[in-house]
Amino acid sequence: MKRFFARRVVPAFAALACIAGLASTARAAGDPALVARGAYLATAADCVACHTVPGQQRFTGGRAFSLPFGTLYSTNITPDTETGIGSWTDDDFVRALHEGIGKGGVHLYPAFPYASFTGMSREDALAIKAYLFSLPPVHSPAPENKIAFPFNLRFGMAAWNLLYNPDKRFTPDPAQSADWNRGSYLVNVLGHCAECHTPRTLAFGLDQSRPLAGTVVDGWKAYNITPDKQSGIGGWTDEALAQFLATGHAEGHGVASGPMAEAIEDSLRHLTPQDIHAMVVYLKSVPPQPGGTGPVVNTDPPALAQTVAFGPGPAASGPDLGRHIFEGSCASCHSWDGTGLQTPYAGLRGDRSVNDPDATNVVQIVLQGANLHTAAGVVTMPSFANAYTDAEIAAVANYVVGRFGGTPATVTAADVARARAGTPPPPWLPYVLPAIVLAVLLALLAVVLALTPRRRIA
Repeated sequence: MKRFFARRVVPAFAALACIAGLASTARAAGDPALVARGAYLATAADCVACHTVPGQQRFTGGRAFSLPFGTLYSTNITPDTETGIGSWTDDDFVRALHEGIGKGGVHLYPAFPYASFTGMSREDALAIKAYLFSLPPVHSPAPENKIAFPFNLRFGMAAWNLLYNPDKRFTPDPAQSADWNRGSYLVNVLGHCAECHTPRTLAFGLDQSRPLAGTVVDGWKAYNITPDKQSGIGGWTDEALAQFLATGHAEGHGVASGPMAEAIEDSLRHLTPQDIHAMVVYLKSVPPQPGGTGPVVNTDPPALAQTVAFGPGPAASGPDLGRHIFEGSCASCHSWDGTGLQTPYAGLRGDRSVNDPDATNVVQIVLQGANLHTAAGVVTMPSFANAYTDAEIAAVANYVVGRFGGTPATVTAADVARARAGTPPPPWLPYVLPAIVLAVLLALLAVVLALTPRRRIA
């Protein structure tokens, strides 16, 4: 009887439970209100950015992420049952977002920001799943990851999770306003802003001692977004910050570029004004982080004191390669006084990128160009990677920072060459995480041995 129960009855109940779960998923995916809510939440979470190769079908995965220990490819999250998430149950999906563990118990890499998504409520997670399951399934297998040993041993992520994944849901702070709590949820959980704007530890976890202080991501500087008045957003008005988040541009503060422009393009510009306001309320309230990656902005550099939009002024006299390139390729859009001619989005005065002595983002935008949807249409800056040599791009970057920021920059041709190729990690970096994991395991072993009673020899 027990054998019959184990072999027949239990599998039957398991099958019924699976069928019931799939039926529940089908009902949820067919609920228009839930699907619409899930679509908005998926947009706020910017799922499309990581799970879509530019120019290809949305959410089909395959986007490459170059990491210090190899290349990781995002996965297909359409409801295809073979290559996507079509066979995932509600619990499978929620566990992935909260614990970083996929279907079948496979540990996910934290390039998927589950350490931030872990704060998401189950209801919001299932609304996103309902939206994704409402999409047409697309058969699109992800390329094979190229991860070096020992990082390709996914079970090692269990140790990382103990250190860096709190596995806790967001809890509103009763001492704060509804706007503050909503903003905190959007910034820290759905929008996972810390994943780009918070420095990393040697084990690639978020450095919680310096939240939102800024760091370098994919060769771009993600600037300090705390209310520090020197290097952060402390000098921005609430209106300017809201405008920047919603449109990618704020008068006197410049325009978004690189990964930030992508976040605005795919996510932030689609949020409601109420949610943008909530984010502003929260960001203006966090403790300021001095220093970080935010340069001190000079809105009235000396070179602009005697200039007009159509002339460089006396400060630009004399032979200079950077000035010559700016005159030929840049001034017609950005103008000599940095106000922007065809569009205010081309304004440079007050932009943090042109006040950064490292000129990191200036070099990147010259190499890669920019593209941003606005209320007046698409604003585009072409790439000049093939138009100029490394030395010429270094010269124009130094000129732009010196003219519009007032602080000399010292970019070299070698710096530009590294930006073109992608900066390789230090040779010691791949050994850091294994060393940390080994140290943790040895410490645990030492604790166990210390607590184990020793047998005395008579």
